[in-house]
Amino acid sequence: MKFTLLRVMIILLSGIAIAQSSKDSAAVREAALNYVEGWYDGNAERMEKAVHPKLAKRIITWSWDIHNSGNTLSEMNGVQLVDGTRKGYGKNTPKEKQVKNITILSMYNNSASVKAEMTDWIDYMHLGRWNGEWKIINVLWENKPQE
Repeated sequence: MKFTLLRVMIILLSGIAIAQSSKDSAAVREAALNYVEGWYDGNAERMEKAVHPKLAKRIITWSWDIHNSGNTLSEMNGVQLVDGTRKGYGKNTPKEKQVKNITILSMYNNSASVKAEMTDWIDYMHLGRWNGEWKIINVLWENKPQE
């Protein structure tokens, strides 16, 4: 009897964990799509919903400055990204050329890592559950080679 009860409890608890995980996966994917589609559509509200205001979005570039050759780190915060979205910088990509590939790389409790492939670049994102919502906290991005 104890063994059967224990098996039932394990099955029920594993079902709860799976349901929570799929709900979180959907919410993480939604945050990433709000970011990607918000950018392409110039929809600042969607971008604002996706990112934490203290977002750190960074890219490593090569500097040819004679005083500072080597790598440089360029960055922007959430407010700057939302403002750029509002100005419509992402609307230059025609709909038929928009790439919106989202891959959840890893999730654990209140954190997730996501790869977002867009038309001209790839973003590696870290998301966190912030006040019950999934928000993008960090982005490291890189341009794709020009064709």
